[in-house]
Amino acid sequence: MDNQITITYPGGLKIRASVGRWDIITDQPVKDGGEDSAANPFELFLASLAACAGYYALAFCEKRKINTSGLGLKMLYKWDNKEKRITRINFEIELPVDFPEKYHGALIRAVDACTVKKHLTQPPEMQVYIRDS
Repeated sequence: MDNQITITYPGGLKIRASVGRWDIITDQPVKDGGEDSAANPFELFLASLAACAGYYALAFCEKRKINTSGLGLKMLYKWDNKEKRITRINFEIELPVDFPEKYHGALIRAVDACTVKKHLTQPPEMQVYIRDS
């Protein structure tokens, strides 16, 4: 493998994910034994999906020199308690006041091309194994 993210355990239920030169800390809610000092890993996963979609919207506008004042994106999702998983995700784009109507479809296609979303709709092969000493 060419790339890696290294996980270490700084204490309690906190997890440190070292990604290149960045450290991302997660924690668990108090009800699950954590300190609720950071987003939990699943919240971070959801935030990465929303942030990726938001980036694609921003990049679309900036590439076309469209004013981004008022540009926003919300990711709405439905949680199924029985299945213990999200069953639907919608992205709602809030457009700047003077956003050209001719770009509506293209903006939707741009957000739809988000790299994180692409990995969910076409997941990579995954394997879990124990490294021999």
